[in-house]
Amino acid sequence: MGKEMAKNRPSSGQVRIIAGQWRSRRLPIHDLEGLRPTTDRVRETLFNWLAGDLSGARILDCFGGSGALCFESLSRYASYAKIFELQASAAEQLKLNLKTLKCDSSMADVIKGDTLKLLTVEPLEGFDIVYIDPPFRKDLAEKSIQLIAEHNWLKENAQIYVETESELDQLSVPSDWVQLKEKKAGQVIYRLYQYQP
Repeated sequence: MGKEMAKNRPSSGQVRIIAGQWRSRRLPIHDLEGLRPTTDRVRETLFNWLAGDLSGARILDCFGGSGALCFESLSRYASYAKIFELQASAAEQLKLNLKTLKCDSSMADVIKGDTLKLLTVEPLEGFDIVYIDPPFRKDLAEKSIQLIAEHNWLKENAQIYVETESELDQLSVPSDWVQLKEKKAGQVIYRLYQYQP
């Protein structure tokens, strides 16, 4: 029973891939302040929402952290992931884990830096799925949303996942982002939008 319970909680030192080609693989993560891997239960819901849209998708993970969301996406055959991460040790661990999974730079890139600065540079090509899962209570979610909209990070019909602290029950998003889903789990509220210009 202890083992079953442990499966439902992220370990402080590792993240487990739920499904896809790397199903049940466990990858080490740094135990850093503000690093809060999306729980297995929330990830299962999110990837049920995205089920038909991941294969061949270009992914942008704005706050890489443990890498749980981008690794899960690549495991489910996303074609490419760009990952932003501010903390040097977390960025290094993301690179090591990608190497373990045999993902080269044609499949994934980790960019160490401040997401709010990185989002001010318009990309050469937009993304199909964007994850915005910042450290809580630092006023980063809405600022990221604004920059993504301003600097053309989205392909038409792109889906945007936003995970925030549950007390942030009103989220300001552009008028051409249509909310598809919303759910609460403990201290977390998570939403899925679609860009419909």
